[in-house]
Amino acid sequence: MGNLGGVSAIHRKSIVVTALGTTQTLAWASSYYLPAILGAPIAATLDVAPSVVFGVFSVALLLSSCLAPAVGRVIDRHGGRPVLALSNLVLAAGLTMLGLAQGVGTLVGSWLVLGIGTAMGLYSPAFATMTRLYGLGARGPITGITLFAGFASTIGWPLSAFMLHHYGWREACFFWAALNLLLCAPLNWLLIPPAHAVPPLRQAAEAATDTAAPRGAMLVLAFFFAATRFVSGAFAAHLPRLLEGAGASAVAAIAAGALVGPAQVGARLFEFGLLRTVHPLIPARIATLLNPVGSACLAALGPPGVSAFAILHGAGNGMLTIAGGTLPLALFGPMGYGKRTGVLAVPTRIAESAAPLLFGLLIDRIGTAAIAVSAGICLAACASLFALRVRPAAAAAAG
Repeated sequence: MGNLGGVSAIHRKSIVVTALGTTQTLAWASSYYLPAILGAPIAATLDVAPSVVFGVFSVALLLSSCLAPAVGRVIDRHGGRPVLALSNLVLAAGLTMLGLAQGVGTLVGSWLVLGIGTAMGLYSPAFATMTRLYGLGARGPITGITLFAGFASTIGWPLSAFMLHHYGWREACFFWAALNLLLCAPLNWLLIPPAHAVPPLRQAAEAATDTAAPRGAMLVLAFFFAATRFVSGAFAAHLPRLLEGAGASAVAAIAAGALVGPAQVGARLFEFGLLRTVHPLIPARIATLLNPVGSACLAALGPPGVSAFAILHGAGNGMLTIAGGTLPLALFGPMGYGKRTGVLAVPTRIAESAAPLLFGLLIDRIGTAAIAVSAGICLAACASLFALRVRPAAAAAAG
């Protein structure tokens, strides 16, 4: 990208990663993580069952998955700066509508707008933006963004709870809307470089070095991401319940669940520091094994093993988030990255949105043995990656 105003490329890249990491943290906190704190109060005020609120949230996730390929194509062509800045305006509009909601109709309308905003503004568009700017060098920036956004629930849940208890859920929605409008949108617009700042010669050189990906790679990745996100979505909804079922007290289960977030960030730091020179397939395979290892610890140790399970599960989640951005880049290259990751997001988000309901029914049927099922799904996901044979040139580029 060259120098601009005497600021080095490395320095500018760190500014972009910091800005986008900050806006990603707040975007996740004000959308995906919002119902966990505000869902029940919203339901009580609007006189509907909590399941209605969470059902509408699931519909918003499905809408987001349907829009993902189109969003990716736009970023491939025009860059992510306008898309991400506009996403914050859409999120602000949806949050304002939610804060003004008076019934089921306006509740549904607000979440449909929020679904559009999440399609435009969460990880997949952010990763596509970094790839559009930095090409094969986007692996480090992608990891950097996830280091920031790994604290989305850590920051978002307490802030939402504070606003709820001191002002009310409507005011909490307005608070998040203001942050998207007044902080996130300006940061994304002012600090993300426009797409035309990317040297065309570098793009052409990378396009020339692109070769065919392993046969069936898209199908393998679709299964891999859908399977792992199903497990992640299931435990995001049911982890405390499962740990209590395994014999932990309610306090111990919540305390163990609180370890998931730090474990995610710690695992991302580990990958960034020690695994960044290896092909992304290797940390992805490692990540899928951590949930089964944690399940084995829980089965062997009983209640004393709940913390080990939470840490290992969280660490796996943290590394898999990075894999969502780096595996397609390493296997297919930067050309058409946005559209490709958008297509992969469709089965991934469908599986994630279905996970709380399906896994809840499974727990009702077999209890804590559902943990063994999740371990089996993770092992199947790990096995699927061995169907991919990485070319030496691709491995070198990935490092």
